[in-house]
Amino acid sequence: MAGVPANSPDKNALALAILRIAVGVLFLIFAEYKVVGTQFTLHGGFQFWINRFLQDGAYPFMRPVLTNVVLPYATPLAFLVAYGELAIGLSLVSGVLVRAASFSGLLFMLSLLFSANYPGANAPLWQYFGASLEHSVLALCFLAFLVGRSETSLSLASFRSKRVSA
Repeated sequence: MAGVPANSPDKNALALAILRIAVGVLFLIFAEYKVVGTQFTLHGGFQFWINRFLQDGAYPFMRPVLTNVVLPYATPLAFLVAYGELAIGLSLVSGVLVRAASFSGLLFMLSLLFSANYPGANAPLWQYFGASLEHSVLALCFLAFLVGRSETSLSLASFRSKRVSA
């Protein structure tokens, strides 16, 4: 992109696309052991994490949801998480259905944030943000993919449109 101003839409789309692809690769890595193996989906891995969230860091309003909704349906939800992460990763890497994947990813990150990152009732405000970094940063990335147009660069559609116009 020689000769393109640093603040041009093309540079911004490229930067957002690189971030989109990097987050997609992370989600493919997250999904790999869940989809390929059976520990997470069929042998208690998902339940282990939900029980750990309940023990260590669920927001008070999420406790009944985790206990009464998530745990009774742990196996189907474990498959939903595993294949959802795979779908989000494939979507972000390919640039196909980015907004749908980003909306799903944002909901997923907010669910994890409120399930796992409660710093305690008496924590100062900054600790709420500090405790949530592992999920809030990815949530912000998904929000950027929702608002921006990262699929205009480094995506299957952008490669296809360049081949058709050439």
